[in-house]
Amino acid sequence: MPAEKILIVDDERLVRWSLRQKCEEWGYEVVEAAAGEPGLRLAQHESPDLVLLDVRMPDLNGIQVLEQLKKNGDAGAVIMITADPTVDDVKSALKLGAYDFVGKPLDFEELRVTIQNALEATRLRTEVQSLRGEVRRRTGYHDVVGVSPKMTELMSFVQKVAASEATTILIQGESGTGKDLVAKTIHYESARQNGAFVAINCSAIPETLMEAELFGHERGAFTDAKQMKKGLFETANGGTLFLDEIGELSPLLQAKLLRVLEDQVIRRVGGVRDMQVDVRVVAASNRDLEKAVREGHFRQDLYYRLAIIAIFIPPLRERTEDILPLVDFFINLYNRKFKKSVRGISPETRRLLLAHNWPGNVRELKNSIERAMILEEESILRPNYLPFAVGAAARSGLTAFEHMSAAPESSGKILVNGRVLPRLYIPEEGTSLEEVERAMVELAMRQANNNQTHAARLLDISRDALRYKLKKFELVPAGDEEATDSIPSENSAG
Repeated sequence: MPAEKILIVDDERLVRWSLRQKCEEWGYEVVEAAAGEPGLRLAQHESPDLVLLDVRMPDLNGIQVLEQLKKNGDAGAVIMITADPTVDDVKSALKLGAYDFVGKPLDFEELRVTIQNALEATRLRTEVQSLRGEVRRRTGYHDVVGVSPKMTELMSFVQKVAASEATTILIQGESGTGKDLVAKTIHYESARQNGAFVAINCSAIPETLMEAELFGHERGAFTDAKQMKKGLFETANGGTLFLDEIGELSPLLQAKLLRVLEDQVIRRVGGVRDMQVDVRVVAASNRDLEKAVREGHFRQDLYYRLAIIAIFIPPLRERTEDILPLVDFFINLYNRKFKKSVRGISPETRRLLLAHNWPGNVRELKNSIERAMILEEESILRPNYLPFAVGAAARSGLTAFEHMSAAPESSGKILVNGRVLPRLYIPEEGTSLEEVERAMVELAMRQANNNQTHAARLLDISRDALRYKLKKFELVPAGDEEATDSIPSENSAG
């Protein structure tokens, strides 16, 4: 492990010499400067772990140097050195982030301990930041990707909301737009980032269990309550509680939630004592809650309480400028995950991605790129493995790709077994026989209304061969158990 580096900034040559001797004796690497300006330049070049900084110097004083060091982020801990500290100097230095003061004449044993403690505090702070980054990574947090004016404006607003004292926030948008990611951004960019981020999908928990899940329960509160359990509000105390699909809460729970939001007080199921909590509640819904209020399905007072700060995420089809940056982000993500080295996308893939309507929004785009990354063997993502491209092509009755279309009439006809077929062309970026075969099998099944005998006859293969291909391409019709039983091998399929 390399020695930690200390920068000494002092205009007294004898002080610098004595400090260098001691610091090197204690095992540190040392660099030194005789004034503030050269000290700042050295800090920028050397990135020291700690700075011993004199307060009184002829050019810049120590307070000015400290302010610049902290502004530039060029140093770790800073210990101020002075023979005559004033109250104003001490206040200013500590406010700017100085670790401690030591006086002249120097007590080297005291200084050694102070340096050790300052460096240990820096190491712990770095470790905490690293662990915080790991928590963000494991919880799926990353910066929201978006370059469109709509997303730029949205994220600027989200940053303001995160920095505010707002305790209730409502996020609305279609399914797959990234409401959970915006909720995590609000948490991790706020003063609550050291607290817990707790999420629950309100539609995934039965109504009978939801109250205990949110507020906790006492032992014996109901049949299965063998011991006391904290609820999500207690778990998120000091942090953020994300209530996804808030529109699915029952009217009774809506009333109880409103009380908690108003008073920041909870009571466990079966309990007799109220408990104060400090929780920011971020709620989300893909339903139109205003319409739900008008129809009597959602409490008006709860809606107005949640919507004090309202955020609407536009669907992907309304911000097509974000599609390609998102594609780049997901390619990099899955390059790391799958240990691949895909460099980008082909022109045809780009055209198809930009032309697609994205009903499933960013989630659909992410899943599409993940599928393509798993299956692609080249360094460029071709359209072969885009699920919506394959499906659209099969429905059109041609081949696996929308862009493998019939050639003009002037190109003539092709005779196969006495039948006239339209002439087809292969796109410049190429395709694969397997994908063409898959599309033909899918087309035959559609044309035969999922009748396997008829589809096999259309393709001029045996029924066993068709059943093998249905299994191979995962085209077995829903509920058709016969097609999945005793699937023959490719060799036996004939």
